[in-house]
Amino acid sequence: MTSKGVDLELKKAFQELQAKVLDTTQKLKLADIQIDSLNKAIQHSQLTQQELKSFPEDTNMFNGVGRMFLLTPQDQIINMLSEKIEASREKIKEFEALVLFVI
Repeated sequence: MTSKGVDLELKKAFQELQAKVLDTTQKLKLADIQIDSLNKAIQHSQLTQQELKSFPEDTNMFNGVGRMFLLTPQDQIINMLSEKIEASREKIKEFEALVLFVI
C-alpha cells in the first residue's frame, strides 16, 4: 500500500471521528437544555402548589383546559401538579442516563 492510500484512510477515519464528536456534542447540549427546562417546570409546579395550599380547602378553583376553564377541586389540582413534578423528575433521570451513555 502506498503512503497516499494510508493518508486517505487516515483522513477518512479522522472525518468520521469528527462527525461522531459533533453528533455527541449536539446530543449533550440538547439533553442539558431539556434538563434545564424540566427543572424550571418542576420549580414552577412547586411554587404553584405552595400557593394553592395557602387557600382554604373549600375555595373554588379553575383549571385551564384548552380555551376554557373547568371548576376543579383544590386537591385534584394539587395532585395533577404532583404528577407533573414526578413525570418531570423521571424524564430528568432518563436524560441523565442518556448523557452517561453518550459519554
